[in-house]
Amino acid sequence: MKLVEAVIKPFKLDEVKDALLEMGIEGMTVSEVKGFGRQKGHKETYRGQEYTIEFVPKVKIEVAVTDAVVAEVIEAIIRAAKTGSIGDGKIFVRDLTEVIRIRTGETGDTAL
Repeated sequence: MKLVEAVIKPFKLDEVKDALLEMGIEGMTVSEVKGFGRQKGHKETYRGQEYTIEFVPKVKIEVAVTDAVVAEVIEAIIRAAKTGSIGDGKIFVRDLTEVIRIRTGETGDTAL
């Protein structure tokens, strides 16, 4: 099992969610996060004053999946989240050693 974490632009959330639901992914966790990568934030002007926004708002999606569908999930996220401009985000894949559904006590792949 794997945990796929994608940090994307906020306006792409609905497209990514729809792409994952279309694949049959039944659950995901979404968090509003802030950060920066190579772009190191950006400058904006407000009432004539220029200031730097160091931490750019992003959305983090976490999806636990079986090993069999990891590549498909990654491709779906890339297709839906890609704009071709800087700051499109990143995808991280981690091993999951155990998953337990609290309500039923199911473990492993059946808990997903």
